[in-house]
Parts: sequence; C-alpha cells; structure tokens
Amino acid sequence: MHDLETRELAYFVAVAEELHFGRAADRLGIAQPPLSRAIRRLEQRLGVRLFDRDRRGVALTEAGGVMLREARTALDAVAAVARRTRRAGDPRRPLVLVTKAGASHELLQRLLDAAAREPGAAPVEVLLCEVGEQAGLLRDGSADVALMHRPFDDLVGFDTEDLHVEGQVALLPAGHPLAARDRLALADVRAVPDLPIARWPRLDGTYPDGPGPEVRTQSQLAQLVALGKALLVIPASSRAWQWPDHVAVPVVDAPDVTTVIAWPAGSRSRAVAALVRSAAGLRDAAPR
Repeated sequence: MHDLETRELAYFVAVAEELHFGRAADRLGIAQPPLSRAIRRLEQRLGVRLFDRDRRGVALTEAGGVMLREARTALDAVAAVARRTRRAGDPRRPLVLVTKAGASHELLQRLLDAAAREPGAAPVEVLLCEVGEQAGLLRDGSADVALMHRPFDDLVGFDTEDLHVEGQVALLPAGHPLAARDRLALADVRAVPDLPIARWPRLDGTYPDGPGPEVRTQSQLAQLVALGKALLVIPASSRAWQWPDHVAVPVVDAPDVTTVIAWPAGSRSRAVAALVRSAAGLRDAAPR
C-alpha cells in the first residue's frame, strides 16, 4: 500500500471533525464531489470503512476513531517539523513557553526571573492557553516548553521535570454556605444539589457525565461560579484568576497535583535545556 499523504489526512480530519461532507469541503476550500471521492479512495486503500453514511448523516466507525487520533498526531508532527526548523535557523528567536492562563502564576514568575538572570540565555515568550491545550501546542511546534499538571494534562511523548506538588481547593460562590467552611472533603462537594461541579472536557474532547455545566474556558467557569451555577475543584495555585465573588476552600482529600515543565522527548535544544535547568533550580522553593 502506498504511503498516506498529508493532504489525505487533512481531508479525513476535516470530515471526521465536521461529520458533514459539505461543511468539510467548505472548510477545505474545495468542492464536495472531489472530497467524497478522496475519502472513498482512502477507505479502499486502507481496506476499512472510516465512516458510516446514511440519511441521518455521517458517523465515525471504530476504525475511523482510531485514524482520527493518529491523523491529528501525524499532522501536528508535520507542522512541528516546519516550525521547529524555522526557529532553529533563527538564533535570536525567543523560547516559547505555553501554560494555562492563571495556573502556577507565582512559579511561572519566578521561572521567568531566574531565566532572565542566566547569562546568554534565550529570552522567553509566554503563550497563554485554555485548559488542556498545552500538549497540542507543544506537539505541533507552536511552543518549545510547557508548564503542565499531572494527573490532568496529556504528557505522552514529552520529557518532564517535576517542579511543585500542591493540594486542591474548591472554588465556590462567596454567598454559598460551603464557602464559610475552613476545609472540605470531596464528599462535601460531589453532591451539592444547588451547585453542581462544572465539567471540563477529557483529553479526547468528550465530557464526563454529570449535571454540571460543560465549560471550555476559565472565563466561562469564573462567571458560572460567581452566578452560583457551578463549583470546581482546582489546583490551589490556579486561584490567581479568582474573582472577588469567589471563595476558595481547601479540599483535604483531593489528589495532589504536580506542576511539571515539559518538552518534546529527545530535544537537543541547548536553550530548552538551559530553561529546564533554571526551572529545576526552583524545585525546593515552593510557592506560598
């Protein structure tokens, strides 16, 4: 079988994400008939059906689901080749560090200060993102390093250095009775009839079951908590974006969260290595 082409993978991903050939064709800027033919040829070459098609619409088969995961990874890798090669050819470029907005703020500030004190170190540009986006930005070459959190973030394919371990807090609306408590247990926050736990997407993009609202951004969450519509259990350092309408209460039996600095496995970048050394030097100086 001939090797797959990146164009074919891009066509497949567009259809798999849109689950509609017409919308996928519009997104790709091509006509629908050539796109449909390309997908049929791809299925014939692979010897599997990637989509179930009927009058109700288009759905991924089990094989299609596997290919979607692998195709996204492959396209990210191709994009990373170009981005990293261009950046490697520019010795004046800054390192790009990606992190969730508001997460590990004090640790991030101390890392930037430590890196700036190193003679000859590359400048660091901070790229802020939403929850769960660091891995994709690191894989596709948009970022060189990332601050991430175990066990929540996807660390597959990265080298990591542990920096800080912390507990978690429940973020609550200030007027709620639970906000007056000094500490809480997970059992206290898992079954609050008037205040369900907000649901973040899993690593595969799906949401866990539950009554709480689905959220994708921290601004959505902040407003829902302030309105008394949701609560969330988060790492204590994420309180950097806490509103005056919020109260954070320690959750004593919540799993610890480890902040790590992550970078692509096998990286030979001296600038990345220098930044990781600076980060490791902060390991014993825990944030307040």
